[in-house]
Amino acid sequence: MQAQPAPPGIRVRINLLCQIALGILAMAACLPSMPFWMEHFGESQARVQLTFAAYLIAFAFTQLIYGALSDSYGRRRVLIAGLLIGLAGTVLAIFAQSLDGIIAARALQGAGTCSGMAVGRAMIQDSFVGAALTRMMAYVGMVMGLCPPAGTLLGGQLHVAFGWRASFVAIALVSVMLLLAAWFGLPHNRPQPARRPSLRQMLGSYRTLAGNMPYLSFCLVVAFSSSAFYVFLAATPIVLDSYGVAPNRIGWYILFVPVSYIVGNLLTTRLAGNLDDKHLMVIGQCLNVTGISCVLLLAVSGWHTPLAVAAPLALLGLGHGLLMPPSLAGAVGAIPALAGAAAAMAGMLQQLTGAIASSMTGFIDLTAGTDMAALMLLLTALAISAQFLPRLARMKTSSDASTAD
Repeated sequence: MQAQPAPPGIRVRINLLCQIALGILAMAACLPSMPFWMEHFGESQARVQLTFAAYLIAFAFTQLIYGALSDSYGRRRVLIAGLLIGLAGTVLAIFAQSLDGIIAARALQGAGTCSGMAVGRAMIQDSFVGAALTRMMAYVGMVMGLCPPAGTLLGGQLHVAFGWRASFVAIALVSVMLLLAAWFGLPHNRPQPARRPSLRQMLGSYRTLAGNMPYLSFCLVVAFSSSAFYVFLAATPIVLDSYGVAPNRIGWYILFVPVSYIVGNLLTTRLAGNLDDKHLMVIGQCLNVTGISCVLLLAVSGWHTPLAVAAPLALLGLGHGLLMPPSLAGAVGAIPALAGAAAAMAGMLQQLTGAIASSMTGFIDLTAGTDMAALMLLLTALAISAQFLPRLARMKTSSDASTAD
């Protein structure tokens, strides 16, 4: 039996976490500037929202390319190529003179920065196994929980102090530092020999993954659970506004969920090894259902106060902190030879379903938390159902075999 290589040291771990964080940080940093672009460029809100949509769409789908390429050409070189593309998009945004220029630049930026998400997760799968992999994915979750509020706060401060281009300058500087960190600080993994993937081979990798029931189950758990979180982010500011919360106080109530999510991931690093992944996922889902159900019951009962939304949803953050690390670890480790493609497809589904779910909030009543909680509960129920897909598939196979006999 071939010996498992020793896990990487603390510097490489921090390096990988920073590479994964770049895409989320770049996504959030310019959000405070978006209302200003409406007045500055004389554009509508719908047109300005395209800057965010362009980033998300490119971020979601380009991961599929990086994942498959990294399985064949090596993780590090594909990551560096993506960082260069993201840096080019960021520089174009700095010098953009129109909203169309920002839309194009944001699409290119998203197409590059997503390499850290896809390749970084694959490199973690390459280096860790078992409980150590789950713990590392928990640290990934903690970083991703910190990035949206940190990026928004940083971008807002830079916008006020130096103007809207400053957030892009900051992301460009971070990108340069991460390029150097990837070049000098990440290991050279050898790609599979003499394998130059064609489009057919790349599609074949994703077809193989889509036909793997355990992998598909983990992916759908991640996707639907993330969708519930995206609904929370999109709808809660409007719900709290209808409850009379001032704009400068909304962020404090939203922080309940990211902070509890970080705590949940921290608990996962302690519990992994003592509890198996399936038990962690079950506990996480129970907390999710409990938190969302409390919001729904309080809203139906007429408790239209900000704490009636924020406090119960702290259970959602805690539940996601226990649920997501083992789910992500299960996804990227389902077929080790396709770890890059697996991480990319999981990330694409996560971002895409989140974008669709958050857009659905535009068609429901957000003057109270009832409809928001109902939609979140539906998405959580879909995530729970996805956990049982492998068992249902096995039952169907056994039933077919019995019928054939």
